[in-house]
Amino acid sequence: MRLWPVILDLAFLALVHGFQIPFQERESGYNFTTLSLSALSSDSFTVLEHPHFKDHSVRIRKTASEFCDPSVASYTGYIDTSAARHIFFYFFESRSSPETDDVILWTNGGPGCSSSLGLFMELGPCRIDDGNGTKVNPHSWNENANIFFIDQPIGVGFSYADYGETVFTTEEAAQDIAAFVAIFFETFSQFKGRPFHLSGESYGGRYLPVFGAAIWDQNVHLVAAGLEPINLKSLLIGNGVTDEFRMIPSYYEMQCTPASVDPVLDISSCITMKTALPRCQKWLKESCLDSFDTISCSAAYSFCSTHLMAPLEATGRNPYDISKPCEDRSALCYPVTKYIRDYLNDPETRKLLGVSPALENVTFSSCNMAVGAGFRSNMDIIRGHTPYYLENLLDRGIKVLIYVGTYDWICNWVGNEAMVDALEWHGASDFKDQKLKAWSTIKGQEVSSPAGKVKSSGGLTFLTIEGAGHMVPYDKPAEALEMVTRWVHGGSF
Repeated sequence: MRLWPVILDLAFLALVHGFQIPFQERESGYNFTTLSLSALSSDSFTVLEHPHFKDHSVRIRKTASEFCDPSVASYTGYIDTSAARHIFFYFFESRSSPETDDVILWTNGGPGCSSSLGLFMELGPCRIDDGNGTKVNPHSWNENANIFFIDQPIGVGFSYADYGETVFTTEEAAQDIAAFVAIFFETFSQFKGRPFHLSGESYGGRYLPVFGAAIWDQNVHLVAAGLEPINLKSLLIGNGVTDEFRMIPSYYEMQCTPASVDPVLDISSCITMKTALPRCQKWLKESCLDSFDTISCSAAYSFCSTHLMAPLEATGRNPYDISKPCEDRSALCYPVTKYIRDYLNDPETRKLLGVSPALENVTFSSCNMAVGAGFRSNMDIIRGHTPYYLENLLDRGIKVLIYVGTYDWICNWVGNEAMVDALEWHGASDFKDQKLKAWSTIKGQEVSSPAGKVKSSGGLTFLTIEGAGHMVPYDKPAEALEMVTRWVHGGSF
């Protein structure tokens, strides 16, 4: 979930720092121990360390059988860093063939929102049941895959730092994710070589390309050290924000034309918006793209926010589903997020999950506003050049699925289609020649009505889900499950 831009702090101050994954050569004669997940205890954490990642370790434990979905094994733990930072994660084995099925990592967006939203509201093995417990989700993405849910970066969900520090750029966050993935696959040998997919939504459109690049570059070092690389196969980005410069202009089309639903603004407001659009684009290009000036770029973004984004808030519409009103802005327009909060603040739930005692007096919140403000102050999305990461991954054979619910406004299909069409990679020409066509779900031998539209060429696929909002698995769970199942198994749409 991407946080509503108008009500957030837009004071951009700091610069984005470069990153490099810490990597040490193997100690001479070191005999690394591998484990089986089935050997893990539910009473205490097992600590995983690796000589190549001396700045990182992993704590993991099996959860009690009554958690979430009793039919599958599940685990929780922390990625610990030498900088006294701790990233919380869940891991669920596949309902089908955990010993052979692919592995998926899921992250929510924000920036600053917990992946517990994805787990308990969208695609996890269970969904929240009015805050008192959970119920099994028949459309979970672990139906045919093993799956992680990660609370990242530091400060999100049950992740924390001993001394309060966190990271405020995606490049910094990528260091921890890449190291964790390597330690996990190296330790639990049954997953070595297994196809691995990075997935997420919203600000995940910024996170995932950078995470994928970090894992790819790290693989070079793993191979040089005689270790097996991570078998990164694809990225799945749902309603993502990858190219802010193409997303911002799309807000006019989403509010003033029938691109999704009938126009939601009056004609006078739309004329004001259209008049402001060229100035917005010119100012962003000159101050944020052609050359970067912190003060001028901040002013340009503020101008665009005021004239292109703020009008929707006045309508009372849900920015994550423009077809309906926002039920409760304090709950991100979805009251179910309050049920998730109550469930995860229950002491018994925390004990079940192995949440650190350091968080005993800290209230769980769906989104950490301080983390989001830190990323904005670093202008992470503006300065990140995220499409370049996607282009480089595509040129190295990593497949990319961009899927979008048509009712989402904040990270909409218009801006995402403009983004994929503008990518410069070896298959760009063939991709741009493709036309959108209908895709349908299949039940048994019967094809149902169209679920949305799709175009695909080479390693890139752009797909819409008709009638879904920002959180596709929440609005269209059956369609979302079929989509991800086809994707990881190499099927077509």
